[in-house]
Amino acid sequence: MPRLIFLGPPGAGKGTQAKHLADSWQIPHISTGDILRQAMRDRTPLGIKAQSYADRGELVPDQLVNDLVAERLQQSDAQSGWILDGFPRKLSQAVFLDELLQKLNQSSTRVVNLEVPEEIVIDRLLKRAEKEGRADDTEQVIRRRLEVYHQETSPLIDFYRERQQLVSVDGDRSMEEVTAHLQTAVNA
Repeated sequence: MPRLIFLGPPGAGKGTQAKHLADSWQIPHISTGDILRQAMRDRTPLGIKAQSYADRGELVPDQLVNDLVAERLQQSDAQSGWILDGFPRKLSQAVFLDELLQKLNQSSTRVVNLEVPEEIVIDRLLKRAEKEGRADDTEQVIRRRLEVYHQETSPLIDFYRERQQLVSVDGDRSMEEVTAHLQTAVNA
C-alpha cells in the first residue's frame, strides 16, 4: 500500500486529492491540522500541550507536531499505508520523518508535489474564502502564506527530488484529471 507525502502551496488541492485517494485506497488521510484538533478535543497529553499554545495564539512547536505525527503513524490503521498532508513543512521535519519511518520499518515513501501557478492558487483561495466566509483570507494574507510556503516548504521539493522520491503533478486541471494523473504517477 502507498505511503505518500503531499506537498504544494496552499490552495493546490492537497487536502481534496489526499482525502479522495485515501478513501479510494482505504488508507488514512493524515492531516497535521486534523491531528492537532482531534488531540485537543480528546484531551490527550499532547493535545493538552497543543491547546496551551493555541490558547495563547502561538504556533505549536515542531517537536510537539513531530510527536503527534509519530504517535499517529504508529496506530494500527496506518500500518498498511497512509497519506500525509501538511507534514513535513520544513527540512527539519523531513529529516525527523525519515528517521521515524526507518524506526517503524515504513519505507518506500513517495512524495507528490502538486504544482499550481501562484495566480491560480490566489484566485482559488480568494474564492474559497468568499464561499466559506473567511473574511481574514484577504489577498495580502494569502500572498504572505505563499511567501512563507516558498521560504519553508519549497526546499523540501529539492530534498525529495535529490532522493528520487519526488513525483510532480500538474494541479491546474480538473479534480478528476489530477486524481487520474496522481494514480498513474504513484503507481509508476
